[in-house]
Amino acid sequence: MTVIDPDTDAPTSWADGEDTADMPVSTRLSIADTLTLSNATCGFMAVYFTTTGVLVPHLMGQTDGGMTRHSAATAVMLMLLASVFDLFDGLVARKLRSSAMGAELDNLSDLISFGLAPAYFVVVWGMVADDGHKNISAVAGVVVVLAVVLRLARFSCVTVRDGIFQGMPSPMGALTIVSAVLLQLPFLPTLAIIGGVAWLMVSRVEYPKPRGRLAVATLCWIFISMGCLSAWAVGVPGGAALLQTGAALQVVAAAVIPLFATFRRVNAIRGRATSRQSRLG
Repeated sequence: MTVIDPDTDAPTSWADGEDTADMPVSTRLSIADTLTLSNATCGFMAVYFTTTGVLVPHLMGQTDGGMTRHSAATAVMLMLLASVFDLFDGLVARKLRSSAMGAELDNLSDLISFGLAPAYFVVVWGMVADDGHKNISAVAGVVVVLAVVLRLARFSCVTVRDGIFQGMPSPMGALTIVSAVLLQLPFLPTLAIIGGVAWLMVSRVEYPKPRGRLAVATLCWIFISMGCLSAWAVGVPGGAALLQTGAALQVVAAAVIPLFATFRRVNAIRGRATSRQSRLG
């Protein structure tokens, strides 16, 4: 791979062993960029474990439920870990610095971890579930990927009020989709939840950004979810019930959080209107 020396306009190779200080500033990776790349790595490994531990055994007729459960849990935990990296890369970028590639790296990594990985999880679920329909689940997977692509593209070019996201954030969308699958509901209700999440990601419904206490609560919830997945994976008594409870709470939270945000916004608008009327009166 080559880069252009801004002083000489001559192509130089990264393989030539030159000091990284001579590279253009835009090509130097920051700490935040490293976290973003870790996000992408987790997304790819989630696809890997879904393939090798869930899909391949199913195609080969192997019925080791423990291995399948462990691989599915590992894939979801990797998506959860990707969301941790996604949360911290923004915080680190604000505290330290981010390269000129930071925003592009973030979108590309999110597409892998919160678009491709959950969409692939949905496709594989449609192939291995007893009441699954692989063609319909493939369409659902395409819908998920397109929703995330549109969500990320709009995020890059639309300016909204500070402190809010327009549309469900892609990490929350991904985790809600896999939670719906892990609930092990009948095929059609699960499909309806997946479609609803895809719609929320491209909608104008407002979600608060995870900052301050909300960021801490989000991080705690992620680690609690990892604990539930681990208990389910190793077959702890009550682990399945614990997992389904956590998955149900994730689905409910994804639907309820924007209602609270909308309620607060309506109250703020009413408060401003009341204040204006009192000044005029």
